[in-house]
Amino acid sequence: MAKAIHMMIRVLEEARSVTFYEACFGLKVAERREWPEFSLTYMSNPENDFEVQLTVNKGRTDAYDLGNGYGHVAFVVDNLETEHARIAATGYAPGDIKQMTHDGQPFGKFFFITDPDGYKIEVLQKGGRFK
Repeated sequence: MAKAIHMMIRVLEEARSVTFYEACFGLKVAERREWPEFSLTYMSNPENDFEVQLTVNKGRTDAYDLGNGYGHVAFVVDNLETEHARIAATGYAPGDIKQMTHDGQPFGKFFFITDPDGYKIEVLQKGGRFK
């Protein structure tokens, strides 16, 4: 059986992205590897072993074109309102909390936030299929 282990995103400024993912999601640098042309920084937290891999291509100064194919990554939290307020207090700008229904039943409660490189991140209330 396959197991998801990480997602990779390309970032311009490693420190800026590390600060964002630590402040908003409690991710810490688990490992960092350096090559002449690029570096890889793996971030995770004790909740699970899935990691966010930050790739910095050295010498790049232009923002990445995210195109229209990237959707988002999602994090689940125990208390959505508390996390929304906590993230806002760090100076980042989470979107409004929304409720999604399916066939008239609650499906998911969530908000989105955008990281420093423009990647969308969904933050969901734990419950139902979102565990």
